[in-house]
Amino acid sequence: MDFQLTEEHLAVRNAARNFAQTDLLPGVIDRDTHQKFPSEQIKKMAELGFMGMMVDPKYNGGGMDTISYVLAMEEISKVDASASVCMSVNNSLVCWGLERFGSEEQKERYLKPLAQYGIGAFCLSEPEAGSDATSQRTTAEDKGDFYILNGTKNWITNGNSANVYIVIAQTDASKRHKGINAFILERGMPGFVVGKKEDKMGIRGSDTHSLMFTDVKIPKANRIGEEGFGFNFAMSTLNGGRIGIASQALGIAAGAYELALKYSKERKAFGKNLSDHQAIQFKLAEMATKIDAARLLVHQAAWLKDQKKDFVKAAAMAKLYASQIAQEVTTEAVQIHGGYGYVKEYHVERMMRDAKITQIYEGTTEIQKMVISRELLR
Repeated sequence: MDFQLTEEHLAVRNAARNFAQTDLLPGVIDRDTHQKFPSEQIKKMAELGFMGMMVDPKYNGGGMDTISYVLAMEEISKVDASASVCMSVNNSLVCWGLERFGSEEQKERYLKPLAQYGIGAFCLSEPEAGSDATSQRTTAEDKGDFYILNGTKNWITNGNSANVYIVIAQTDASKRHKGINAFILERGMPGFVVGKKEDKMGIRGSDTHSLMFTDVKIPKANRIGEEGFGFNFAMSTLNGGRIGIASQALGIAAGAYELALKYSKERKAFGKNLSDHQAIQFKLAEMATKIDAARLLVHQAAWLKDQKKDFVKAAAMAKLYASQIAQEVTTEAVQIHGGYGYVKEYHVERMMRDAKITQIYEGTTEIQKMVISRELLR
């Protein structure tokens, strides 16, 4: 097994690290406090190629592998998880899904701009259809040359900032999951309304909205894949999306650990640095070990995906474990900072809040366990 990163991998990681420290770090607390979407920062991320990293260059993408993607995600997530979730959705869910399953016409019209400078949204969750993706209440009635879409989507990342939306809807309820389709919608279509912005505990800079559809007319050409392919499309896309969120969780944990390590060397208690106390040393040792273990799981899943091998179980394991240790490590980082960890100035309280969502979106912790056990018993 070769654990050595290539020169290209190192260059990508360094570019992401420099961008995070130079462009994301200033103002990250203010964006969190006031729920400001990092529009200028996302624009620069697109200019640097971070929004379409794995897309084939013929569609304006970077043509990079998944290892490069998770390295960049980790570095950006160390500083601003609100920016990294926007990057994750565009790369893992929207661009990957379009490139893998879209028609050539769809790739030319939608994938090319998304990979270069656009922002996409993936619309699956509903008020009563979160983990149970088969219970879609949003309907797409087949009218021959077009569909009529009606319904509501919840918790949509990039909800008010995207220009392209992939929407999952039920066309034939009697067929259950085989009656579900995936459609490409454009911002501004008649009957398509962006609802309220969610006031969230964490990733407060990200743009999370409800979406409402009332008699939205969708051309047949905007359906992805064959009739009834929507559920398989969503599940296949989410498998890759879990690698992105696992790397986000890893980055949140690693960023909190680095801050805690630095603080422990500067803060004194009982006449010596915190890092000289065995209690703190043991905390740091456990944090570092968990982060390294999570990183190996994330990289394994990314490697399997790059090798076109079955990565479903590996992605679920990476997402399950990385999201768990993100919660644990950020909590310990706050503890090491003491009272200072409980105020915004030292960043770790924000990271602790940001970490929680990684156990919920792209499949909850419970869903990951279901996926893993299903793969083990298959």
